[in-house]
Amino acid sequence: MKNANHYFGSGNGSENFYCHKPSLILYTDGVKELAEKCGAYWLIDLIISHQCHREINLERFQVWDLKRVQDDVFTILATDGNHNKVTGQEIPFSDFPYDLATIWLVDGCLMLPNEY
Repeated sequence: MKNANHYFGSGNGSENFYCHKPSLILYTDGVKELAEKCGAYWLIDLIISHQCHREINLERFQVWDLKRVQDDVFTILATDGNHNKVTGQEIPFSDFPYDLATIWLVDGCLMLPNEY
């Protein structure tokens, strides 16, 4: 399985932070690079769209795992970092080029795990 996290994000931290408007959630260089090169700004939008639910938004540390189920079908699962499910969603079609990708949402900032 090809994991997008092996190809994006260049180590600890990020030199720049980008603001997703109107949500005001920030994202890092690594998330921006993944979204640009994979045509996956929809992934940022998907994660942010779930934040309108109070019980999800109150979770200050979220791990979002995108995983290919078969062919062009994916699932995304959000946990609290301790493997407790926060939410999930099936994605019936995506042309995302990798089988796996993990994005963390930490205190209002989306980042790749190696940028933490």
